[in-house]
Amino acid sequence: MNQERRGEKMRLGGFFHPTGNHVAAWLHPGAQIDAGTNFRHYAAITQIAERGRFDLMFVADAVAVRDGKLNALKRWPQYMAYFDPLTLLPALAAVTSRIGLCATATTSYNEPYHIARKFASLDHISNGRAGWNVVTSSALNEAWNFGRARHFEHGERYDRAVEFVEVVKGLWDSWDDDAFVRDRSTSVYFDPAKLHALNHKGPHFSVQGPLNVARPPQGHPVLFQAGSSDIGREVAARFAEGVFTPQHTLAGAQEFYRDLKGRMARYGRPPDALKIMPGLNAIVGRTKKEAEETHRFLQSKIHPDVGLEVLSNQLGNFDLSEYDLDGPLPDIEESRWALASQSSTRNIIRWAKEEKLTIRQIYERFAGARGQRTLIGSAVDIADDMETWFRGYGVDGFLVHPPYLPGGLSDFVDLVIPELQNRGLFREEYEGETLRENMGLERPKSRYAS
Repeated sequence: MNQERRGEKMRLGGFFHPTGNHVAAWLHPGAQIDAGTNFRHYAAITQIAERGRFDLMFVADAVAVRDGKLNALKRWPQYMAYFDPLTLLPALAAVTSRIGLCATATTSYNEPYHIARKFASLDHISNGRAGWNVVTSSALNEAWNFGRARHFEHGERYDRAVEFVEVVKGLWDSWDDDAFVRDRSTSVYFDPAKLHALNHKGPHFSVQGPLNVARPPQGHPVLFQAGSSDIGREVAARFAEGVFTPQHTLAGAQEFYRDLKGRMARYGRPPDALKIMPGLNAIVGRTKKEAEETHRFLQSKIHPDVGLEVLSNQLGNFDLSEYDLDGPLPDIEESRWALASQSSTRNIIRWAKEEKLTIRQIYERFAGARGQRTLIGSAVDIADDMETWFRGYGVDGFLVHPPYLPGGLSDFVDLVIPELQNRGLFREEYEGETLRENMGLERPKSRYAS
C-alpha cells in the first residue's frame, strides 16, 4: 500500500437524502418512510454520524417540488416534501455538539443579506459548526416560483454567485470579533469604531450593511461548492473550502484534484485551504455477500418509470419514453447539458459510449447511486478502496451517501469507521469545537483587522 500522506486524516461527511441515497431507498423495510418530515429521524441520523466522528452532515435543497411526470414521481418521494434546511439545522444543533451542520442555499433566489444573516445565526446557535453549500439554481420550476420565466444562464449564474458570496463574506465581517464590550460600569454595549458598513455596489447587487448579527464564531461559516465544470472549478478555487464532486475513476479524481488545487495560487490561497470530498455511495455488509444482497434488493425496487425519470432529468429533460430500454442511449445534444449537472451528464455519456450500456443499465447505475461512485463490500473492501484514493491524492476525504437511512449509515459507522481508525486514516476523537478546527481550516481574519 502506498504510504503517502502518512499521519494525515481523511475528512468525512454524510449526505442525508431523507430516506437514503438510493432512488428506491424508501422501499427498504429498514428505511424511515416519512423521513422528509420527521425531525426525530434527522436527529437520530445526525447523532449516529457524530458518534462516528464525521466532520459534517449535509442536506441538499431546492425551492420547488420536483417537476416531471407524476406517474413516475408518485413512486419517487424524495425531495417532494421536506424540511427547509435552515429551519432544520438549528434544531439539530441543539441535540448535537461537534458535528458540522451544512446545507445548500441557492444564490439564484435568495438575497445576500438573507443568507449572511441565516448562516451567521446558525453558526452562533451551533457554537461554530455551520457550513454553506453555495449553489446556483438550474431548474425551471424554481424560477417559476419567483416570478421568472426562465432561470439565469449558466455563465451569468456563476458571475452572480461569485459576487453574491463576496457580499456575504463582507457582511460577516460587519462587526469586529471584540466589538461587543458589554460593560455595565461604563454603560457601553459595543464599540462603534468596530462596526463596519459594507457599502457594496456591483453588477448584480447593491448592499449597504452592516449585518445585524455579531461576527460568527468561525469568522465565516465554512463554504462548500459542488460544481465540477471548468467554470465551477474556477469558482471553487476562488472561495470554496470544501468541494463535493462526482468522481468515478481514480485517474479522473487525481486529475480533478491536481487541477483544482493548482488553480488556487492565482487567488492567493494554499492548496490545503480546500478539501476535496467526492461522493461515495457505500453499501457495506459484514461480508461482501451481505452487501451484494442489500444492493440487489434495492436495485430490484427501481421502477422503470422512476429510472427513466431520473435519467431524463439528468439529460436536460430529454424524453426517453419512446426508446427501447434495452437499446442504446440516443445522442444528446450538448446544448441540453447546461440544464443539469454537467459532470454527471458527462459520466452518463461516457458510460453509453465506452461501456456500450443500454438505457436500462444506465438508469440502474445512475439512479441506484444518484450519480455517485458505488462501493459494495465488507468494511475491509471499502476501507481498502478509500485508502487507495486518499493516499493516491485523489481526495482529501469523502461525502458518504448511505444507501438507506438510518441502517445504511449505522452499518458504515459500526463497520467501516473502526477499520479506518485502525489504519490511522480517521480520527478517534474530534480535534476541536468548530467545523473549521475539525476540517483543519484556518479561521479567516476580518477584512477590517489591522
